[in-house]
Amino acid sequence: MSDQRPGPDRPATFREVFGRVEFRAVFAASVLSWIGDYVAKAAVTVLVYQESQSVALSAAAFAVSYLPWLVGGPLLAALAERHRHRQVMVTCDVIRMVLTALIVLPDLPVWAILALLFAATLANPPGQAARSALLPAILTGDRLVLGLSLNASASQAAQVVGYLAGAAVAVFSPTAALLLNAATFGLSALLVRLGVRDREPTLSEAHRTHLLRETAEGFRIVFGNPVLRAISLLVFSAMLFSIVPEGLAAAWAAERSGNGLDSGAAQAVIMAANPVGFIVGGLLVGRLVSPAGRLSLMRPLAVLAPLALVPALLNPPPVVVALLAAACGFAVAGLIPTANGLFVRALPNGYRARAFGVMATGIQVIQGGAVLVTGLLADRFSVPTVVGVWSAAGVLLMLCTALRWPNRATVDAAVAAADLTNVATGPQPDGSPAAARAGERSGHRHAVT
Repeated sequence: MSDQRPGPDRPATFREVFGRVEFRAVFAASVLSWIGDYVAKAAVTVLVYQESQSVALSAAAFAVSYLPWLVGGPLLAALAERHRHRQVMVTCDVIRMVLTALIVLPDLPVWAILALLFAATLANPPGQAARSALLPAILTGDRLVLGLSLNASASQAAQVVGYLAGAAVAVFSPTAALLLNAATFGLSALLVRLGVRDREPTLSEAHRTHLLRETAEGFRIVFGNPVLRAISLLVFSAMLFSIVPEGLAAAWAAERSGNGLDSGAAQAVIMAANPVGFIVGGLLVGRLVSPAGRLSLMRPLAVLAPLALVPALLNPPPVVVALLAAACGFAVAGLIPTANGLFVRALPNGYRARAFGVMATGIQVIQGGAVLVTGLLADRFSVPTVVGVWSAAGVLLMLCTALRWPNRATVDAAVAAADLTNVATGPQPDGSPAAARAGERSGHRHAVT
C-alpha cells in the first residue's frame, strides 16, 4: 500500500487508517478486550449477588474494577514504558484470561471472587498504557487523530454491547459469561502477538532510574508543560460533567418516567444516549472535518458540551434528556480525539505510557467524584436542578479554560521541543529515524489559535 500521507488540510480516510495491518490488529484486539471487560462487570455482579444475596457486595464487585487506576494507575502504567509494548499487551491479556477463568471455579467464596477480579484488573493500566503508547508508532499525522476517534467510538459501542451481552448471558449462566470474557482476552493476545511488530521499549535501560521517580516524571511532564497542562485541564473538565446524566440516570428515570416509558426503559434511553452521541460525533467530526477545522472547533465544542445539558433545568421528559445527553456526547467526541492528537505531538516519545497513566487515572477519579457529588446533591435537590446547575457551572469552567488556552506560538514551541527531544533520543519505536518523523510533524502542524 502507498505510504502517501494525507495533506495538511485533508482529513485522513478510514481506508488509510485501516490499511495499516498493525492498526487493524490493535483495533480488533482492543474491541475484544473492551467487550470482555464489560461482559465481566455484568457477569460478576450477577455471580456475586447469587452467591451472597448482598446488593452491597454485588456493587463492590462492579466497583473493584476501578480500584487499580485509583490506587496505582500511574505506577502500573509506568511499567509499560520499560518493556516492549507488544509484550506488555500480550502478557496483560494472558493474565486477565487466566484469572478470569479461575473465577468460574466451583464453590469459590465471595472474597476469593473479588480478589481474583481485582488481580485481573491490575493488568488494565499497563496494558492500556502500552496500547496508547504504541498507536503513535503505527499511525502518523492526521491518521492518528482519526484512529483515536475510531478507538474512542468503538470503546463506547463496546460498552453498550458488552453490558447487554453480559447481562443477557449472565441471567442464564454467569459462568458462561465469564468464560466468554476469558476467550475475548485470549483472542486479543493472539491478535496482538501475530499482527503487531515487536519494538524496543521507549524507555531504554540506560535511561531508567527508579519506578517511583519515573512515575513522578509522568506527572511533571503532563502538568509542567503549559500545552500538555492546558490539554489535560480541557479533557478533565469535559469528563467532570459529561458523565453526570449516566450516573444519575436511574434516579432521573424514576422521577420522570411516563409518556409510554417505564422507569427501566427511561433509564436505558438516558444511559445509552451519551455513548451513541459520542460514536456519531467521533466518526463524523473525525472523518469530515479537516485537521485545521477540528483544531479551530476545540474551544467552541468545549463550551457546547456542558451548554447542551443546561436545559435540564426545565425538567424535560426522558426522551429530551436523552437528546441533550447525546448532544453533549457529540461535542465531547469532536473535542477529545483532537486534544489527544495534539497531546501526542507535544509529548516526547519516552513519556507516552506514563502520561497516559496520569490522564487515565485523572479521568477515572474525576468521573467517579462527579457522580458521587452530584448524587449527594440529588438527595437534597431535584435531579434536573442538579444537572442543570452543575452544567451551567461547567460552561463557566470551560469558558475559563478556553480563554486560557495557549497561543499559537506556545503550541508550536511545545511541538518543536518534543520533536527536538525525539531527534536527540535517536530512532523511534517503529524504527523510523527521529529526524524524519520530526520533519513530518512540522509539515502537518496546525496550532490552535
